[in-house]
Amino acid sequence: NKTKKQAITVYGESTPNPAALKFVVNKMITKNAIEFKNIDQSAPSPLATELFRFPYVKEIFIDENYISVTKYDINEWQDITLELRTFIKQYIENGGTVLDESLITSQANQEKTKNEEFDNLDVTSQQIINILEEYVKPAVQADGGNIAFESYDENDKTVKVILQGACSGCPSSTFTLKSGIENMLKSML
Repeated sequence: NKTKKQAITVYGESTPNPAALKFVVNKMITKNAIEFKNIDQSAPSPLATELFRFPYVKEIFIDENYISVTKYDINEWQDITLELRTFIKQYIENGGTVLDESLITSQANQEKTKNEEFDNLDVTSQQIINILEEYVKPAVQADGGNIAFESYDENDKTVKVILQGACSGCPSSTFTLKSGIENMLKSML
């Protein structure tokens, strides 16, 4: 039984982070956003494991219909984009597993835990999460990344977030956090 080849298109899209490129696929590849900082973490994603075999691949972030690849400075994007795009396209076309959902927390359990954790948070933290989900997350996903709420300190009014994918280590992330997200939270709360 040979796997039937699927017609797939993949294109590279620049991100604000010069070290990261977003490879967009014309179909959903996962429901779970996941980040791999190195090959040792990539067991749930055979695709990520294969991509880490390229000597210039530093980190991988997979979400919905794209794969963000962060590279080491040893190569320029114009020298490696076609090779990566072709590899990703052929891998998916040939039925390769992008992400083995069974090796990560199941979506149902993840949603249940997320809802329980959300219900146990203070009202301000819940409001912050809602603002991040509605106003911030779509923008950072468009740039090949993700943002996740980590904590809120009521005493010093400090919010901690986690930046993933192309947003992690992006030169403009400090500006985005201070001038964008911080100001948004201050004005909306």
